Amino acid sequence: MSVKIRMTRGGAKKRPYYRIVVADSRSPRDGRFIEKIGSYDPMLPKDRERVQLDVERCKYWLSQGAQPSDRVARFFDKAGLVKWAHGTNPEKGKPKAKAQERIKAAEEAAKAAAAKPAEEAAAS
Repeated sequence: MSVKIRMTRGGAKKRPYYRIVVADSRSPRDGRFIEKIGSYDPMLPKDRERVQLDVERCKYWLSQGAQPSDRVARFFDKAGLVKWAHGTNPEKGKPKAKAQERIKAAEEAAKAAAAKPAEEAAAS
C-alpha cells in the first residue's frame, strides 16, 4: 500500500480550509484517510500561523515511507522535517517538433537576409 501525506479540502465555497492527512494513494482527495496530522488555513493573514502540524506524527509517517505531496513538502521544509527543492523538468519546456521547425526556418531566413546585403556591398 502506497501512503501519501496530502491535503484534503474543506470549508465553504471560496473559503477553503485544508486538513493535512495521511491517506492511501488510491483513495480520493476528500475521501477516506488514515490519520489527520495537521491543518492549513490559507484565509489567515500571512503574519499569523497558517499551518499547524503534529510534528511527531509527521516524523513517524515519514519514517514509515509516506511520501508528501509537493505543497505538503514545502510546509515540511519550513518546519525542518524534509528538504524541499524546486522541481524542474527542462524537457517539458522545450519546443515541440513543429515549433523547432519554425525556429530553424526563421534562423535560416535571418542568415539569408544577413548574407544578402553583404553580397550587394561586395558587388558594389
